[in-house]
Amino acid sequence: MPVEELVFYTSDEQLKSIGKKVLNNERLSFEDGVTLFEKGSLSFVGTLANWVREQKHGNSTYFNRNFHIEPTNICVFSCNFCSYSRLYAHREEGWELSVDDMLNIVKKYDGQPVTEVHIVGGVHPKMDLKFFAKLLKAIKEHRPDLHIKGFTPVELDYMFRKGKVGIEEGLQMLKDAGLQSLPGGGAEIFHPEIRQQICDDKVDAEGWLNIHRAAHKLGMHSNATMLYGHIESFWHRVDHMERLRQLQDETKGFNTFIPLKFRNGDNAMSNVPESNVVEDMRMYAIARLYMDNFPHLKAYWPMLGRQNAQLTLSFGVNDIDGTIDDSTKIYSMAGSEEQTPAMSTVELVNLIKQVKREPIERDTLYNVITNYNNVDLKESVTDPLLN
Repeated sequence: MPVEELVFYTSDEQLKSIGKKVLNNERLSFEDGVTLFEKGSLSFVGTLANWVREQKHGNSTYFNRNFHIEPTNICVFSCNFCSYSRLYAHREEGWELSVDDMLNIVKKYDGQPVTEVHIVGGVHPKMDLKFFAKLLKAIKEHRPDLHIKGFTPVELDYMFRKGKVGIEEGLQMLKDAGLQSLPGGGAEIFHPEIRQQICDDKVDAEGWLNIHRAAHKLGMHSNATMLYGHIESFWHRVDHMERLRQLQDETKGFNTFIPLKFRNGDNAMSNVPESNVVEDMRMYAIARLYMDNFPHLKAYWPMLGRQNAQLTLSFGVNDIDGTIDDSTKIYSMAGSEEQTPAMSTVELVNLIKQVKREPIERDTLYNVITNYNNVDLKESVTDPLLN
């Protein structure tokens, strides 16, 4: 059914009003967002979200060639949803990488056309601002072309407080050392009544937003996430998206919004059931409709699994992250489908083409590197990430 007919024949007057706003490119209100979660069927929100996606991006679907470095899973914080970290008191159960260890990971990709290294991990009391500045400088000296995206506000807030520097000063130090953009992690759910129950001891919503605001003022782009599908209510999700939308109005520094599905494996919230695939797709669709000033909506495939990530491309998503190369353990340790999260470029391109979308390799800032829509990829020994 054409999207205009879907809206016209909707019997619910609230949904009809929301649908008309979407078709007229009008901003949805907080109440509209809650209504979509409470009343919007998968077909209704999905059809609208796909229409918006195609208005913005056509069939273009982005990915990049990236790998992760996780310096440590030792952490001074104890988030109830986390299956990844180990408290500092039990650090013998975790790992700690030296600067040389991490530089050796980067060197593994010498001669390969990766464009981004993503650095994020636990908050280790001995890995301070000077330690990470040294790491960034070492990476940039070895491979100047590699874009460094690193550190959540949780890590940065601890670094800056421990180093007795302000947010702007600390970010400038890291930028001068080689940091180019921030990932979106650590946001979880902003509202304090949920945050106090799932991650009470780490940086709060205002702290998270202030660090991203400062990064944007320094000319650094960033991403934003939301951890959904646990103990939050629908209005908590809308409150979270609204705070991000307001900051984006102010700074225009966010590249993409990434809803992250809560996984309940081996953590203190294992009793909380996970959301089903219908709710996952509704989440992505409503995010596309509500986050009107975010250019991109990303599905993080290691968290969802390949088939579900592929499905999101019909529900507003236009980015499915990157090759990863089995370099992250954050979701595999929580019981996600992807226990060895790595996809070759061929696999990513085929995944996108299977659902009649156009695969486009991008860099971190969404500059187009290669449009693979009319490229017949052949396996190549000269490009290991194609194999």
